[in-house]
Amino acid sequence: MEIILLDSVPKLGNRGQVVKVKSGFARNYLFPRNLALPATDGNRRVFQENERHLIKRDIELSGAARERAAKLGDLSVSITVQVGDEDKMYGSVTSLDIVRKLKEQGHEVDRNEVLLDDPIKQLGEYTIDLRLHRDVTAPVKVSVVKE
Repeated sequence: MEIILLDSVPKLGNRGQVVKVKSGFARNYLFPRNLALPATDGNRRVFQENERHLIKRDIELSGAARERAAKLGDLSVSITVQVGDEDKMYGSVTSLDIVRKLKEQGHEVDRNEVLLDDPIKQLGEYTIDLRLHRDVTAPVKVSVVKE
């Protein structure tokens, strides 16, 4: 199925591109999240007419994300975990744990904004990025210490 992307989708394409995807992916993921439209002639014309509004919206969102990144500044979070013998952690620190600690400090962050490839399974200091917009990231220092 061919679709027109209304917003940039990682590993798929940028706004305005016509890409071919599986029907289920389009119906179940892209269309409900307003990330794409079916690539019909009518939708192509509508997209071209609305592209100016999309660019304006993207600039506003980018500006808001930059302001938010400036407010976050040099943010650091300390997470205490239980450890066993030889300082081995019982569980792991996930993006949800980081979001909870940021909320305790008064920062509203969505779980999807935390760029954490794998859960943290060892004690130490880590620098995690928050993706506030596709072009704006803010670093967060996460210290994992034993209880």
